[in-house]
Amino acid sequence: MIDFIRQNVLSHFGEKMDNAKVSPLGNGHINHTFLVRWPAGELVLQKINTQVFTTPEALVNNSDKISRHLAGKSQNKQYQLQVVSPELTQDGALSIDLGEGGFWRALNYLPHSVSVDVVSTESHAEIAAQAFGHFSGALSDLDAELLEDVIPNFHHLPGRIELLSKAVAQDSKARLSECQQWVDFVMAQTELLQELAEVEATLPRRICHNDTKINNMLFDKRDMSSLAIIDLDTCMKGYLMYDFGDMVRTFCSPEEEDSTTLDNVRVRESIFAAICKGYLGELAPILSDVERQSLWLGARVICLMIGVRFLTDHLNGDVYFHIHHEGHNLERAANQFTLYLSLLSQQDTLSAYLK
Repeated sequence: MIDFIRQNVLSHFGEKMDNAKVSPLGNGHINHTFLVRWPAGELVLQKINTQVFTTPEALVNNSDKISRHLAGKSQNKQYQLQVVSPELTQDGALSIDLGEGGFWRALNYLPHSVSVDVVSTESHAEIAAQAFGHFSGALSDLDAELLEDVIPNFHHLPGRIELLSKAVAQDSKARLSECQQWVDFVMAQTELLQELAEVEATLPRRICHNDTKINNMLFDKRDMSSLAIIDLDTCMKGYLMYDFGDMVRTFCSPEEEDSTTLDNVRVRESIFAAICKGYLGELAPILSDVERQSLWLGARVICLMIGVRFLTDHLNGDVYFHIHHEGHNLERAANQFTLYLSLLSQQDTLSAYLK
C-alpha cells in the first residue's frame, strides 16, 4: 500500500513529496493510518474504511466542524488541548476519492505525542479522563444536530444483539459451536436491556466522541501531560454515558482487549476511581443529575456491547475489525465479556464513586 500512496495519493497533498517517508501509524481496527514525513513537513494520512463508514464525506465534514469549533475555543483560552485539524488537498478539499483506490484524508501531525494501550497508573487514568471530559465540555455549546450520523445506531445494544442473532442464524462460517456459550450469555442479559430502555428515554443527546479508548488521547511525551483528543471519526449525537463507559472498558483492565489471560482481566477499582475523579471533575458544570446517574449503566452496556460486536464479527467471518490471526475476534469477545462480569461483581463498590 505504501507504493500506491507514493504513486497516487501524496501528490494531492503537496507538489514536492517525491522523497517523503511513509510509515504505518497506530494500531486502529478500522482505518489504515500512515505518518508521512518529508523535508518540509509531516502529516497523518488515512485511508477511510468505506465499508464501515459508508458516507465518508459526512465523516470528514463532521471532523472539520468539530476542529473549527475547538480551534475557536482554543483561541479564546477555553480549550487547553491541541486540536487535530484537516490538511487540505492541493485543490482545497477535505479529502480525495480515488474510487477503487480508496477514500483518503490528511490531518496535522502533533509532535511530541505518544499514546498508550494499557493504563499503568491512576494518574494516567485521571489525566486522560479529564481530557475527554474537557473535550466534551468544549463541545457542549455546539449544536449536535449539525453533525451527521456516520454510523446510525452505533451505540444501540438492542440493534447489536439483533445483528448477533442474524449472524447466529446464518452461521455462515460454521463457527457457532465454538462460541455457543457466549451467545447464550448475551441473550440472557434481558434485565440490562430493560434498564437501558428506561434510562435512555430520559437523557439529553450531546456531541459525543463515541470511541474514548485510552489510545485516542495523546500524551505529551515530554512530561506525560494530556496533549490532544484524536480519532474524531465517530463523533456524533449520543449519550455521555457511553463515552464514560468506553473509558472504563479501555482504562480499567490490566490486560489489552485481546488478551487471552482471562484470569487477569478485571476492573481495577483504583483506576475506576481515577476515571470518575477526572471525568466528573471536568464535566460537573454541565452534567444533569440523570446523566450522572446513567454513567454506571453506560459502563456495563459498553463492555457488553463491544463484546457482542466482536462476537458478531467472528461469526460473520471477520469482515469489520482487522484481525491478526483466526479466532482473534472471539478472543476479544471473551475478554470483554469477562470485563463485564468483573463490573457486575463489584457493582456496589464501583458505583459508589459516581455518587
